[in-house]
Amino acid sequence: MNDLLIGLVGVALATNQPQAASNLVQQTTGISIPVTATNSPAEMALQKVMAEDDDARAEIDQWIRENEKFKAQGAGESDEELNRRIMARLDIVRKDYQDFLKQYTNNAHGYLAYGSFLGDIGEENAAAEQYEKSRQLDPQNPAVWNNLANYYGEFSPVTNAFAYYTKAIELNPKEPIYYENFATTVYLYRKDAREFYHINEQQVFDKALRLYRDAMNVAPDNFKLATEYAESYYGIKPLRTNDALVAWTNALHVAHDDLEREGVYIHLARMKMLFGRYAEASAQLEAVTNSVYSYLKDRVAHAIVQRQNEATNATPDEIATNGVSMIETNIPGAPANSIPLTNAPVVLTNHPKMLMN
Repeated sequence: MNDLLIGLVGVALATNQPQAASNLVQQTTGISIPVTATNSPAEMALQKVMAEDDDARAEIDQWIRENEKFKAQGAGESDEELNRRIMARLDIVRKDYQDFLKQYTNNAHGYLAYGSFLGDIGEENAAAEQYEKSRQLDPQNPAVWNNLANYYGEFSPVTNAFAYYTKAIELNPKEPIYYENFATTVYLYRKDAREFYHINEQQVFDKALRLYRDAMNVAPDNFKLATEYAESYYGIKPLRTNDALVAWTNALHVAHDDLEREGVYIHLARMKMLFGRYAEASAQLEAVTNSVYSYLKDRVAHAIVQRQNEATNATPDEIATNGVSMIETNIPGAPANSIPLTNAPVVLTNHPKMLMN
């Protein structure tokens, strides 16, 4: 899913359309793998519809880009007019999928592709219906189990999501996205996980972290995955000091460029600050030179000084009794869940990834 579809979401919401595009990007980030082409008429016809789907999205992206430029110049069409044009274009694609499925009523890939399209435009319930049809026709396709698990993770019952991610992994243990989605869902829905697996909250955290590590074992060079895993430690109390530092150090090792590395330095500085290693935290910040991180660097530097002063003035009893509060994760003046790492998604948002095959 490319970034300009975020604009589509904004347009749809601005005109109060049915949540046609409300959660599109958030729920479908990740990789879409096209159906393998064959010489069968059905697969060739489906490839044609999917190509039309891609073309429509590209065309919509271009409309949004162009309209933004025109608006900046005091021209352009209204959001309402643009939204009508977008929805009309999407309706053409919708009809293409429907016509295909009328002709090929037992094509599992077709239902999966149509479901992905519907999910992308925010029609999640309709998407789930198509996924279920696909699952019944081809229960050996792990992607459809993953996509249904995504649906149940958002709309409940969450326990179905746990079971369906497990099935997807059983069918394809080499796909990191299945582990990642499963980990995120367990982490977010800790109460459900406790009851379903008959474990306590710390064991729920252990399970989520283990799933993240399983994903990284399959994709050891995936930087975004490594940062999601490391970010998950911010929500665990008591803070797991050494494990968190190891996680961020691992993320540093798989960073691809200076921008990603400097983002990790800020996280490492923040973690070391939380652990009371103020000199190391300050030194870590010195390695951050990119202007994109100026605000975050300043906020962490301010927090280091503030915490160091508080620790210096605290009595031994205060330090003993306030140890947990001394490692809370919000930086003064910064938004909740601050310190985003480049474009890596924060783990505390439920953005499961969908696959096509």
